Amino acid sequence: MGKNMLHFDSDYTAGAHPEVMRRLMETNLEHTVGYGLDEYSEQARRLIREACAAPDALVQFLVGGTQANATVIDALLRPHEGVLAADTGHINVHESGAIERGGHKVLALPHCDGKVAADTVDRYITDFYSDDTYEHMVAPGLLYITQPTELGALYSLAELEALSAVCHAHHIPLYLDGARLAYALAADGADFTLPDIARIADVFYIGGTKCGALFGEAVVAADPARLPHFFPLVKQHGALLAKGRLQGVQFAALFSDGLYLRAARHAVALALRLRAAFTAHGFPPAIDSPTNQQFFRLPNTLIDKLLQYASFEYWGPRGEHDSTVRFVTSWATTDNDIDRLSALLQQWA
Repeated sequence: MGKNMLHFDSDYTAGAHPEVMRRLMETNLEHTVGYGLDEYSEQARRLIREACAAPDALVQFLVGGTQANATVIDALLRPHEGVLAADTGHINVHESGAIERGGHKVLALPHCDGKVAADTVDRYITDFYSDDTYEHMVAPGLLYITQPTELGALYSLAELEALSAVCHAHHIPLYLDGARLAYALAADGADFTLPDIARIADVFYIGGTKCGALFGEAVVAADPARLPHFFPLVKQHGALLAKGRLQGVQFAALFSDGLYLRAARHAVALALRLRAAFTAHGFPPAIDSPTNQQFFRLPNTLIDKLLQYASFEYWGPRGEHDSTVRFVTSWATTDNDIDRLSALLQQWA
């Protein structure tokens, strides 16, 4: 791709936010102990606990989202149990069978814009144990959700609390994938906070890779007893970085001076500008997403023209005449990027 290409294909195609990169460079020649036992990782843990209002929380850094999901799910489930998730859930469609490779089945549920409803979860678990042959089947041992969903929708605080209540009534944990959690927290209309997430989810992770870091995710459990002996499991799953301080430095930067949410608000504001540009030319969003992911159904002729100047993704197979596509903004997106895309729409739409 040329240097002048517009990039809307994902939120991790650029490197790291300049403030994160500055801190990495400033500490580059220092010598520290490994595996996240250094002072920078401890500082990051302290800042995350403060941001979550969870002073005793376990905070463990892992190298990426797939590793985080596979490790946490393996830690929370017994060998005979599977994980409930929306059929559009990331672990069900975009992780190459990583969960199944670890010996656990993904139990897919119907959804609305990627969200599963509390009564759907309740019905599935109730029906499962109402079957006299349930001992011969994969038991629902965990609920996995993402905030925002794969389709950019948000769970409200009430919906999150309802899911938590159902899970606890059935004695299973709630695990929240927060790869893009920053963009959910920064979205217009979000009625939840990071402390709410820490209180409601038994385990969740704070995404770094897609939210300004070079790489890395922070798994958080307000009650550390939820993840006993988690450190060796992280290593078993190949998710433990020897140079762990690189993650500590990055998360300490993200959680200093409000950078984590500042970067996310920037991306969300530009995503809404992008949505307005498409809407103005007769292409309203295909999904009502208030986050940095925006989806549109566009004529293939327009898609082909735009792809000469901008990178973005098809969301599903290409249609005969039109197709659904996804545009994603990030901390690296600029107002000029949106202006240039708007000019292309003005020319061709």
